[in-house]
Amino acid sequence: MNIRYVIRQLGLLCIVLSLVMLAVAFAAALIWDKSTGPARHPFWAFLASACLGSLLGGVMWYASQPDSKTLGRREALLLTALSWLVGAALSGLPFYLWTVLGSATGHRFSQPINCYFEAMSGLTTTGATTLIGIEQLPHTLLLWRATTQWLGGLGIVVLFVAVLPGLGMVGKRMYSAEMAGPDKEGITPQIHETAQVLWLIYLGLTVAETVALRLAGMTWFDAVCHTFATMATGGFSTRDSSVGGYEPLSVTIIIIVFMVLAGVNFGLYFQLIHGRLRAIWNDVELRAYLAILLVASAVVVVSIADEAIVMTDGRQYEPGWGRAIRDGVFTTVSLQTATGFCTADFDRWPFVAKAVLVMIMFVGGSAGSTAGGIKVIRVVVAFKVMASELERAFRPNVVRPIKVGNATVTPELRQGTIAFVLGWILLFGAGTGALMVFEPVGAMDMTTAATASITCLSNVGPGLAKVGAVENFAWLSAPSKLALCLLMVTGRLGVFAILVLLHPRFWRSR
Repeated sequence: MNIRYVIRQLGLLCIVLSLVMLAVAFAAALIWDKSTGPARHPFWAFLASACLGSLLGGVMWYASQPDSKTLGRREALLLTALSWLVGAALSGLPFYLWTVLGSATGHRFSQPINCYFEAMSGLTTTGATTLIGIEQLPHTLLLWRATTQWLGGLGIVVLFVAVLPGLGMVGKRMYSAEMAGPDKEGITPQIHETAQVLWLIYLGLTVAETVALRLAGMTWFDAVCHTFATMATGGFSTRDSSVGGYEPLSVTIIIIVFMVLAGVNFGLYFQLIHGRLRAIWNDVELRAYLAILLVASAVVVVSIADEAIVMTDGRQYEPGWGRAIRDGVFTTVSLQTATGFCTADFDRWPFVAKAVLVMIMFVGGSAGSTAGGIKVIRVVVAFKVMASELERAFRPNVVRPIKVGNATVTPELRQGTIAFVLGWILLFGAGTGALMVFEPVGAMDMTTAATASITCLSNVGPGLAKVGAVENFAWLSAPSKLALCLLMVTGRLGVFAILVLLHPRFWRSR
C-alpha cells in the first residue's frame, strides 16, 4: 500500500482546512464578533489552530515523498477515512484553544473529547452537541461550528476534489469512496467538474435560503448559521432552543422547504438546470422520498393533534391542529432528512408519533443528498428484493427481474444493498450495546442507548429520553462519546469505508 502518498494528500487536506478555518475567523472578527472578556480570544485560538494545522500539513506533505503517485482503491478508502478522523481533530482544536487562551477552564470545551465530539458531529452533519448556553458563545465559534457542518454537507473530500483539479485519478477514487451508494452515476464526465457542479448548486441553494431567512426576520448571522446547518442537514443552531426559539411561521416554512430540498439527490438539480423535468418526476427515489415524508407527517400530525405542544424554549400550546401541523411536519422533515432541528419537545409525544420518527431516522434522505440514514433508494431496493423472495416462496419456477423504475437491479447491487442494510443494523446493535456497557449501572436506559446509537449512525442529532430534543450528550462518559464519534463517521461514509479498515487483508501488500 502506498502509505506515503496517502500521508502526503492528507497533509494537503490539512492545509486546505486550515485556510478555510482562518477565513472564517477573519470574517467573524471583522463583521460580527465584538465580544469582550474571554470571548475576545477566539480569533487568536483560530490563528494558532490554522498555523498548527498548516505546519502539520506542510510537514506531512514534504516529509512523505512517495515513490509512486498512484492511488488504488485501498489507498482511496484509507485516505477518505483518515480525512474525516484527522479533519475532526483539527476542526475541534479552536474550541479547545479558546478555553486555554481565554482561561475558560470550566467550559465544556476544556475537555478535548467534547471538542472532538462537537467537531465530528459538525463535519458528519450529525448535530449532536455537548453544549448548553449556546447563545453565550462568541460568534466566531458559532460560525465555525456551523461552517464545519456546511463543509461536511457534500463532504470535505468532495470539496478537496473540487478545489484541486490536479488530483486526476486520485480525485476520482476519493470521490467514489466518499459518495458510495446505489447511484454512482456522475453528473459530468470529469470527476473534478462533477465536484465543482455539486458545490455550485450547493452554494446557490445556500445563498437563496440565507436571503429568505433574513427577509423572514432573522439577523444575517443567524440566517447564515441556520442556512449552513439546513443545507448540510446538520442541525446546529445558535440557540439552545434550536428553531423553536424563533416564532415567525415564515422561518419554520422556509427551513422546512430547504430541508426537503437538501434531502433530494443533487444530481436531479443538474437535470432541472437543463430542463429535464420528466427525468426528475420519473425518478423512483424522489417519489418514494416525498411519499414517505407525506405519510409520516400525516401520521405524526394526527397522533399529536389532541396533545399539548411543549416547545424547546419551554412555551406550551394547547391542543389544536395549527400547532400540530406546524410542529409535526417540521419535526418529521427534520428527522427524516437527518437535519435534527427541533421546535418542540417530541419526547413528550405519544408512542405512535415517536415510533414513526424513529423509523424514519433509519430511512433518511436520498442517495447523493446531504441527508443521512440508510437512504431511500436502498430501502426501495431492499423491499423489492423482499417482495421478489416472497413470490419465489410460492412460485419457485418464476424468474422475474427486479426493477426500480426502468432500471434492472443487478445481482451486485442486490447483494450490496442487503449487505449494507445488514451492516447498518449490526452497527446499530453494537453501538447500543457499547453505550450500555460504557455507562455506569442505572445511568443508561435502553431507549436512550438505542436512540443515541441510531441518531449518530444516521447523522440525525437528537434522540429520545436522555438525548432528546431538549437534552444533550455532555453527560456521557468519554468512551461513549468516542464510540458515538465512530458511529457518526461510519454512518456518514456508508458503513463499509470504515469497517473495511478492520479487515486483515486490507493491509496486506497484495
